[in-house]
Amino acid sequence: MSSNIPVFTLNDGTKMPAVGAGWGGVGGGQRVNDMCEKALRAGYTHFDTAAGYGNEKQVGEAIRASGIPRKDLYITTKLANSDHHRVREAFDKSLKELGCEYIDLYLLHWPQGSVSVSSIDESKEAVGNASFARVLKPTESPTFVETYKEMEKLLETGKLRSIGVSNFSIKTLEELLPHVKVVPAANQVEMHPCLPQEDLLKYCEEKGILVVAYSPLGRSSTFFEHEGIKKIATKYNTTPAQVVLSWGVQRKTVVIPKSENEQRLKDNITLVTLAQEDLKTIDKLHKEPGMHKSLLLYHSPEGSVFGWNYEELGWNMTRGGVVPPSIA
Repeated sequence: MSSNIPVFTLNDGTKMPAVGAGWGGVGGGQRVNDMCEKALRAGYTHFDTAAGYGNEKQVGEAIRASGIPRKDLYITTKLANSDHHRVREAFDKSLKELGCEYIDLYLLHWPQGSVSVSSIDESKEAVGNASFARVLKPTESPTFVETYKEMEKLLETGKLRSIGVSNFSIKTLEELLPHVKVVPAANQVEMHPCLPQEDLLKYCEEKGILVVAYSPLGRSSTFFEHEGIKKIATKYNTTPAQVVLSWGVQRKTVVIPKSENEQRLKDNITLVTLAQEDLKTIDKLHKEPGMHKSLLLYHSPEGSVFGWNYEELGWNMTRGGVVPPSIA
């Protein structure tokens, strides 16, 4: 493990490297194997994938080929929305795809589940035997509370170290926590200088839930071109990406950037210790006009994500909540 990468302790006593390699939006195929190999050579030991990404197999192949002992690696994967009603089967499939003895962290990828429905039964206009995914309403079974309770049972198998959630808000966490035995070890959400999610971060800290930031560098140069961040990067002789990732880790969050460029992979795990005034500069960035926003493209024009509206997700359309790029 790179000595430069801090390690955070989760609420169950397990430890997670503060910087990982993420594979969301990458797809599958040899490209993923190559990216993983580069990340391993660069010193990454934390790998974040998901059943929904379609690349668990390639991530597992690259990890096994590296010859690095399993105990020296940290692997996260996630339960797909379409598998909320078959948790054990989905977990076993992920374990097989990864080809490892156990998974370090298994996340409920989204609170909303979906089921495959025959279009011939649902619509008189349907042709053939096509099927489509119908998103379950928040109160439909299995609810995310019911699904998470099934995930708790996986801890008894000895093939899983920790469980957690992803894309959960304060609202959905408050709906979940009173009904479960195991407090989520982590909550993985979009988080970066344009969307610092301060209220959610504080709430999770109070509950002992480690926050993992996906897309910590955004998906554009929104803040890479920001004069304040460029000035800080010059001060420390680093890249803007290193500044942003270092800020994330100093906020006591785990960051999981992705890249297939070897130099950027090396840069991204080379953190710097930012002075308080630099941290404050980055903290205030989202308060500038037009800067407080989500940088992802999964928001629908009517104000929903994967079938649930912002109210159902608990994503408030105010400062401190999520502002889609289209209306920011």
